[in-house]
Amino acid sequence: MAASSLANRLFLSATAWLVVILAITGVVLSSVYKNATERAFDRRLNLYLRTLIAEVATPDEPPDRQFQSLGEPLFELPLSGWYWQITRTDTEKPEVRSSRSLWDKKLPKLEEQGAELTAAGIRLGYVDGPEGQNLRMVERPVDLGADGKYLVSVAGDDTEIFDETRSFDYYLGGTFTALGIVLLLTTVFQVRFGLAPLKRISESIADIRSGRAERLEGEFPVEIAPLARETNALIEANREIVERARTHVGNLAHAIKTPLSVIVNEAGAHAAEPFAAKVMEQADVMRDQVAHHLERARIAARVSVVATVTEVAPAIEALRRTMEKIHRDRDIVVEAKADPSGKFRGERQDLEEMVGNLVDNACKWAASRVFIEVLVEAPQQAGAGPRLRIIVDDDGRGLSEAERAQVSRRGQRLDESKPGSGLGLSIVTDLAALYGGSLSLGGAPTGGLRAELVLPGI
Repeated sequence: MAASSLANRLFLSATAWLVVILAITGVVLSSVYKNATERAFDRRLNLYLRTLIAEVATPDEPPDRQFQSLGEPLFELPLSGWYWQITRTDTEKPEVRSSRSLWDKKLPKLEEQGAELTAAGIRLGYVDGPEGQNLRMVERPVDLGADGKYLVSVAGDDTEIFDETRSFDYYLGGTFTALGIVLLLTTVFQVRFGLAPLKRISESIADIRSGRAERLEGEFPVEIAPLARETNALIEANREIVERARTHVGNLAHAIKTPLSVIVNEAGAHAAEPFAAKVMEQADVMRDQVAHHLERARIAARVSVVATVTEVAPAIEALRRTMEKIHRDRDIVVEAKADPSGKFRGERQDLEEMVGNLVDNACKWAASRVFIEVLVEAPQQAGAGPRLRIIVDDDGRGLSEAERAQVSRRGQRLDESKPGSGLGLSIVTDLAALYGGSLSLGGAPTGGLRAELVLPGI
């Protein structure tokens, strides 16, 4: 898909928003889950903290009976990552009691690290524990009045929080990746499904240009129906303009031919006079020029309308038979070899006029034989259609380069004894150019003139 493709733009924009939304949602969910895990961990620490505070608040209990009800074996396992510590702070030398797991180490104080007391009277935070462990710790100052002041601390290995969060992130990442793939596939389907009517319109317009259809047919979504309706209206308006142009061209031709005929007739009545001869000569030139330009205007109007398609082989065969009949008195043989797949993107009348001029010219100059060949050439660039190469050879005397240039100019003739106005090749050149084609002259293998006409195919 091209960078300027509407489908690409929709897909890329949807993909970008999808990635942004999933990434933001993933970060938010991961943060929410981490906070939830942290709160659950803190509740566990607070449970142990309250148990310790309850033990501290009953000093009448024998020392060996205290702190036996925490119910967590990890407090007994040395350097397990789970520790508690009770520090009496109102004595000259602080008295410290701790879990067996702390061994001979001490827990740091959150107060010294700047942690503030919460509304519940506790401090929470992360500290570095023994053996470089990362600990989540809760501490609370306890004032028992005459029984002393204490700082009770409980810490647990935050690996549990990290492992839980990481496991959740893995599952979340996998889920969002699968969801993203599904959503991207859904987006591709939606883009293709949503733009399908536009593709159908494009294909229908191509059919109209190639002559396979005359208008856009079928039902279209309400958003695109106005486009199809206006396109059909434009096609109809174009056809009407062309029809009016043809009518005006025909009217102009009749309007000019009648005065010219009157001038020629009047001059013919005085043919012996030099002035009359000059008038007749210029009137003939005017008639030829008018015919040429009217024909060009007619073709230009027709080419501007949506193109039709002409089968080339039948048209060439019809021309071959016609030219043999016209030049039967000179026993000219006209042979034709046309690719049956050849199709001209234009009207048959125009094709017959161009090729007919070339074949007629070849028959006038040929000694005995004229050969017509039609080739279909593959597109030379992406997006272009095939090209038709129509070659007309004769076995006449041929032309030099200077003579070819002369006959290509409008109205130039090499031999006044041959019938015609001398405008045939010029007309072919002009009509071919209107269709985006070209005409070139060269030497034929049979020794005569070769005319190569290149036209758009389909």
